Amino acid sequence: MVEGWDDGTPGVLVLPSGRRVRGRGLGAPLPPGPVPTFGLYLLGRRPEPLPWEHRWVRWPDFRLPRDPVLLRAELAQVWERAAGERVEVACWGGTGRTGTALACLAVLDGVPAADAVAHVRAHYRPRAVETPAQRRFVARFG
Repeated sequence: MVEGWDDGTPGVLVLPSGRRVRGRGLGAPLPPGPVPTFGLYLLGRRPEPLPWEHRWVRWPDFRLPRDPVLLRAELAQVWERAAGERVEVACWGGTGRTGTALACLAVLDGVPAADAVAHVRAHYRPRAVETPAQRRFVARFG
């Protein structure tokens, strides 16, 4: 079985359960070190092929996912797989859509929806979850 991300891996959010999920921006070079075993990509159009298993949710920049039900299902899979695999969530910049998805993962992990954005900002990126609509999405995710 593949192990999850090491402590100190850049961009990794450690959830209260101990699960680790890497957030990143696809517009930046792939970080050095191990590659993910699974990725969820949040983009307005299908990402380029990748050498690891991945899924795509249509989610235009600065907006909300086109299919929130699909996003919830994909995030549930990310949460399950993060128990023992190197899983990442990414959009182009790694802040708005990625931060929103990470905050939703925090809710799935037991963080109250009202606290999830603050949790991600404290443990991932201070400016994660960029728009008021994204913040409302997280608040309603629970």
